[in-house]
Amino acid sequence: MSKIIDITQPASYSYISDTCSYRYIKEGDGLPLRDNLYHKSILKAAEIKRMTSKMSDWWTQTHDSLYAQLGGEPAVDAAVDIFYRKVLSDDRISHFFEDVDMDQQAAKQKAFLTMAFGGPHHYTGQDMRRAHAHLVPRGLSDGHVNAVIENLASTLRELGVREELIAQVGAIAESTRSDVLNR
Repeated sequence: MSKIIDITQPASYSYISDTCSYRYIKEGDGLPLRDNLYHKSILKAAEIKRMTSKMSDWWTQTHDSLYAQLGGEPAVDAAVDIFYRKVLSDDRISHFFEDVDMDQQAAKQKAFLTMAFGGPHHYTGQDMRRAHAHLVPRGLSDGHVNAVIENLASTLRELGVREELIAQVGAIAESTRSDVLNR
């Protein structure tokens, strides 16, 4: 009788309650959905359910995530700017950034860290393995990754971030080590 579908399908689909279980029905399955006020309210309920889910995701990203705890976009932007000043003055790793467009690099890093810390996902760059593959033949090693993590922690301390949050950031950075070093 009714075609079962996913609620995320286009608005031409709705669902009806059938003794506490949900059946998904398609308009034209014999029910006059457009003319039936009850079904219109069901369509509205489905829309509200989708919006509530999106709001729940927003709440988590803005209130519970590491991204939110660090201070959101302004904090990530400030941290990346300070971080790259430190990196470019660090003789252990600065040579890896010769011939790099630092404005573009900073923008990618801001998007990546925002995503990694649980904020809005706008990162469109390469995965860590591909992004760093060309650096491994140039000698990229654990010592260099350590220097990056040290500079990141130093940056966060300079910004007054709590140690437990710095430890979480360090753990996230550490989780990329194998990919960065192409292991």
